[in-house]
Amino acid sequence: MDFALTPRQQQLQQRCRELAADFATRSAQHDREGSHPAENYRRLRDEGFLALTIAQAQGGGGASLLDHTVAYEALGAGCPSTALAFNMHASVVMPILESPEVAAEVKTRLIQLVVDEKKLIAGNFSEPITTSLLGARPIKTRARRVAGGYRVTGRKMFASMLEAADLVMVGASVEGAGTLAGMTFLLPPDAEGRKVDANWDVLGMRATRSDSLILEECFVPDSAVLYRSDDMTGLRNNNIHWFWGSYTPVYLGVAQGAYDELKRVVAARKPEGYAQPLAYLPEVRRHVAEMSAAIVAARLVTYHAAWLCDTEGLTDNAKAALYRAKYTVGETVAKVTRTALTLGGAHGIYKPSRLEQLFRDGALGPLHPPPADFCLYNMGLHELGLDEADALPPLKPL
Repeated sequence: MDFALTPRQQQLQQRCRELAADFATRSAQHDREGSHPAENYRRLRDEGFLALTIAQAQGGGGASLLDHTVAYEALGAGCPSTALAFNMHASVVMPILESPEVAAEVKTRLIQLVVDEKKLIAGNFSEPITTSLLGARPIKTRARRVAGGYRVTGRKMFASMLEAADLVMVGASVEGAGTLAGMTFLLPPDAEGRKVDANWDVLGMRATRSDSLILEECFVPDSAVLYRSDDMTGLRNNNIHWFWGSYTPVYLGVAQGAYDELKRVVAARKPEGYAQPLAYLPEVRRHVAEMSAAIVAARLVTYHAAWLCDTEGLTDNAKAALYRAKYTVGETVAKVTRTALTLGGAHGIYKPSRLEQLFRDGALGPLHPPPADFCLYNMGLHELGLDEADALPPLKPL
């Protein structure tokens, strides 16, 4: 592995840092209001980020997972909610485009929506009954076959940028089929039977507006269906690098943003009666050094996981690396943002403080799916060479 970024990656990183600097000027306001950073989404759309990871031959930017990782780390340091929510687009579009189970004409139609029509697509698979502490995620939302399509009923959760997106990709089970059967489809904002429960009033990442989607006999035409299978397990397990691995660099960016802000604060703040700023305190220097080491280590682990996925595919080794990266970044961002808030002093706990916001955003890192314990569970199986089928289930099934 070459640890140096290519000139193309450096250029992409610099573009994202410039965008992040602009997004940071509005981040606190959107966080306070819990409002959609729609102007940031428009800027990313205009800059070509909707098609960033789509192949160049298909009109996209041709970015690899490592390219994407470099970009979203930089974006996450500016406005974490913008980066986290906008990443939803790539995290649901790419699994469909890369899945061998999806028909070629469906992929062509999806590419046309993204590349030619510049549609922003959100994703919604989680439900109130699911927990990310367990790998199995039964889908309670039901799709019932009717003439010309389906009628879908259910309640979904964590639909980031739901009302800002042009379309939302939804997962549902198929009535009358097996327990593993399901489908994904695209739903427009004006779909019959679609409602939004604006219940996203949470600790951090407030501007992602990850509200709940309610479907009541919602009609979905056959033309809106992207994927249907008697076993949805393959789509989920073969695309974890996009479904959740693509979120890891955003939290890495949050840690870097908090680190940069802390350095600014301690270099600028000089206590009354002293000739030097807080940066000269030995305790501050020691903590800053520890934070730097932790962030650099987390970055290397994260970049390595993305590189493995790009070079050898989603092998068992690459999957373990993705879990390792998510765990490491989650623990790092939580510790770095907490330490930065502490070193920033009591001034930093006021709402206008960037350290206060990043502390709350960083607190979500260890629990964002897959959470820390689930990562460790899977890493342990890999490191010991165990077959998950031979391990006891974490909970007794019915």
